[in-house]
Amino acid sequence: MDINFDQSEYELRCEWGEQGVVKLAPVSDVVVIVDILSFSTCVDIATNNGAIIFPYRWKDKSAVDYALSVNAELASFNRKLKESYSLSPVSLIDIPAGTKLVLPSPNGATLTLNTGSTTTLAGCLRNSKAIAQFAMAHGTRIAIVPAGERWPDGSLRPALEDLIGAGAILNFLDGRLSPEAEAAVAVFRRWKDDLLTALRRCNSGKELTARGFPQDIELAAAFNISSCVPLFTHNAYVKRLT
Repeated sequence: MDINFDQSEYELRCEWGEQGVVKLAPVSDVVVIVDILSFSTCVDIATNNGAIIFPYRWKDKSAVDYALSVNAELASFNRKLKESYSLSPVSLIDIPAGTKLVLPSPNGATLTLNTGSTTTLAGCLRNSKAIAQFAMAHGTRIAIVPAGERWPDGSLRPALEDLIGAGAILNFLDGRLSPEAEAAVAVFRRWKDDLLTALRRCNSGKELTARGFPQDIELAAAFNISSCVPLFTHNAYVKRLT
């Protein structure tokens, strides 16, 4: 039996990771990449300040070359370098307007770069309502893609925080929900009154706490405090306000 996994019989779709982008982006008007800890949260904070964020997949020498090619700074691969921009949202709180920054990420950035010509947004808990409103203004077929994390062998590790973030955005959208999208909404509603606890207790949150980044979790758990819509255009995320 040839089964189509693109959820195209529903307006509102949700599927994980790179294969989720492959299946959903081509048949959707808008795709939203959700990587709560921490790519999408970083992008929201930085673009809200007026920075321009270039996603990049690899944390290697090619990232240095890419940053030079777009005349941008390169975020540090080491989150612990306090004086450098990195995938730590705290590091981006005071990033100046106009800063061009290459932000490598094996999850959120990788998914962004695979969406093709479909309108692409970076969504998180901070801007979930603004993202939903912008998406509905630009189409009825909306795909929410929780990025997830990686197991040591490189395979997808579904991540609770991203499912909650996907559900938060879907909660504000109008249209028929796929069963996968319904499940994401249910998970969000279970935790919506205690998002910080959920993010602290999930595996990704425990990892960040152990590494010494509890403030990143607090920033990521803030709900609907941002009206910024990071739109991917010309290879970079830029701010679009609703």
